[in-house]
Amino acid sequence: MKITFTEAAWSDYVWLQENNKKLLKRVNLLIKDIIRYPFDGIGKPEPLKANLSGYWSRRISSEHRLVYER
Repeated sequence: MKITFTEAAWSDYVWLQENNKKLLKRVNLLIKDIIRYPFDGIGKPEPLKANLSGYWSRRISSEHRLVYER
C-alpha cells in the first residue's frame, strides 16, 4: 500500500514530530490501523459525505481528524 500526504498534511506531520510526540504516536497508530482495517478499528472511522464522498475520517483527538481515501 502506498501512503501519500498532501503538502499541508506533511507539514503538520513534521510539526508533530518536533512538537507533540503524544499526538504523533496516535497518528502513527491510526495509519497502521487503517492499513489493516480501513473501515473498522480505532478512531471511530466514518465515511464522509457530499464533496468528500469516497473519503473516510478517524479521530486523532477531540479536535483533530485524519482524512484518508481507501
